[in-house]
Amino acid sequence: MVRVSVLNDCLKSISNAERRGFRQVLVRPSSKVIIKFLSVMQKHGYIGEFEIIDDHRASKIVVQLNGRLNKCGVISPRFSVKVTEVEQWVADLLPSRQFGYIVVTTSDGIMDHEEARRRHVGGKILGFFY
Repeated sequence: MVRVSVLNDCLKSISNAERRGFRQVLVRPSSKVIIKFLSVMQKHGYIGEFEIIDDHRASKIVVQLNGRLNKCGVISPRFSVKVTEVEQWVADLLPSRQFGYIVVTTSDGIMDHEEARRRHVGGKILGFFY
């Protein structure tokens, strides 16, 4: 069976482990996009530390969970979004304007929607977490 979306598998396993109350979860395979997405989640405090285990194949990631994550997911297909359209996506995807983030891949790298708005760049939506 071929994997369609590695990022989707990663976020789904993190979300399931969080719901079950686990303290850590093993995610495989790893990719650059997953590492950047997890670093955005870590920057905002939704997950703890994560460690990349290189096994000379696709590598694995061990993510420490802190119980703060309610839901995370991938938006597929990766819709293009302008700076002016970000607010509408926030209203559609997140439960409130006070918390939660949409992760956007831009020409400046992968970042959350607030940083993209500050830098005034648009891009493609990867996913969300809250």
